[in-house]
Amino acid sequence: MTSKRKQLILAVLTSIVLIVGGLTWFQIERSSKASANQAPLTEAQIKKNLATKKVNTRATQQKAATVTYQKATANSAYTLARPYVKVNPYGTSPLTALVIFKTSQAAKVSYTVVGKSAKTSITNTVNGGYQKTHQVPVVGLYANTTNTVKLTVTLKNGEVLKKTLQLKTGALPTYVKNATVTVSKADKTKMSIGQNKLTMIDRTTKQPFAIDADGNVRWYSTNYSQHTIEQWTGGHFMMLTKKKQSSDVYNDLIETDYLGRVYQEYTFGSGASSTDGGTETTVIHHDLIELPNHNLLATVSDGSKYKEDTMVEISHQTGKIVKVIDLKKLLPKSMWAAYEKGADGKIDWFHQNSIEYDKNDNSILISGRNQDMIMKIDYATKKIKWIYSGKKKSSWPKAYRKYLLTPTSGTTITGGQHGLTLLNNGSSSASSENIMLYDNNIAVTNGDKSTSGKYSQAVKYHIDTTKMTIDQTWAYGKALGKANFTSIIGYAEEQSNGNVLIDFGMKNNGQESNLIEVDQAGNQVFNATIKNASSKAYAYRAYRIAFYNNNYQFNANKD
Repeated sequence: MTSKRKQLILAVLTSIVLIVGGLTWFQIERSSKASANQAPLTEAQIKKNLATKKVNTRATQQKAATVTYQKATANSAYTLARPYVKVNPYGTSPLTALVIFKTSQAAKVSYTVVGKSAKTSITNTVNGGYQKTHQVPVVGLYANTTNTVKLTVTLKNGEVLKKTLQLKTGALPTYVKNATVTVSKADKTKMSIGQNKLTMIDRTTKQPFAIDADGNVRWYSTNYSQHTIEQWTGGHFMMLTKKKQSSDVYNDLIETDYLGRVYQEYTFGSGASSTDGGTETTVIHHDLIELPNHNLLATVSDGSKYKEDTMVEISHQTGKIVKVIDLKKLLPKSMWAAYEKGADGKIDWFHQNSIEYDKNDNSILISGRNQDMIMKIDYATKKIKWIYSGKKKSSWPKAYRKYLLTPTSGTTITGGQHGLTLLNNGSSSASSENIMLYDNNIAVTNGDKSTSGKYSQAVKYHIDTTKMTIDQTWAYGKALGKANFTSIIGYAEEQSNGNVLIDFGMKNNGQESNLIEVDQAGNQVFNATIKNASSKAYAYRAYRIAFYNNNYQFNANKD
């Protein structure tokens, strides 16, 4: 073969390779763009991906314990003088106890777990009125302590009987013990603590726990939780947990009480095979609420390449999804179609971190961190009612501009905000409402770049939909400056006395969480720091909760 012929053949082969390579690159690039612009999934696809169902795994595991307590309630040998006592009755709540006994006359029972200092005792009255069989759920014990618990039994004739119990508890587990709590201020006369309230630390992972005004742990669950601890009907609460601690997947949602008894349990799949229930892409990731019909409304990922931009309503009776709200179908395509994917390969264009149901007009308020945006949606029609965002009005498609709220002078633009709550829920006109949120003040896409990163704060707004305005009425945090800036997580909760409990959840780049309670004048009445960097279990939210509330009644003989 001549040299010239060899050169000709080589040139032809090179051209073929380049053409094929070019086509391959074009196909890959085209595929990538098509993938980035993936159409929203159908509701049927989302339901299949989530694969929600109701199960009885934990209830079955607890059945033997419940039978034991049922037998104790029927046993007349258990009297006030010699009651049946079980610390940690369901194996997951070590700082609680169940006390069972009978009285010959109908009586009502209260108890006090004696505190180690002033205003740290916890006192509760057992709900249900006068009875002869008593099931007393004791909460608020100290760890690694012989606790003094005083029972007071009041007969119908006014006679009062008393009994003192000594209840021994074990040491705290590693990830609770290592979350060192330091209280620098606690004005107990001005705090919203009452006679039975604790501060619940809802963590990003590991065991949730609750502290008193001294910072002592008075409750924790051995169940790991992630982001979700929400108050529920009957004094119960919902907690997102997992089948075993070694798993990375939080796909089990349980309705439980502070003793650890499980009443309902739901599990989630992911459309992918897994030995422990799926992957984290489709679990409840940030928030959950109870609707008036007692169904669950949860923030989820839908199983596509987009994440944290979907809500599903789940039947509390069947565990099946009965409604889907995909925010890609509500908001402009320009917001989500070209948004860059993250390191996990997912597109987190909205990052919904809050839902609040509005009783005033059957709507929901939501927060989207990555759009620096809050909005209200009619729950029945899925139609937008209003939007507040730093995104310029002219950059919105014309069809959306009528929904935009105009801020009054001095009103802050939110940035990466969390924890949106409605303050006058069910007690006002839907056209005039007050809301509170935790403004991280980080400009993700549409926040205020001039102040971004300089401080974080709790903010109250008044929304007037007749004028389509939003007015900032109160804020706390700006004066604390960059020291309390948190780029992610956080919460603000108004208390019954008007104080505000603020969770600066990831302070100092995650080295600590700082809980501050302030009055309306901005005076600190409580300040606690939780250093937990070693466990990466930050305070995602902090709630001030009554242990237990007026709707709660433990009864081993009822589900």
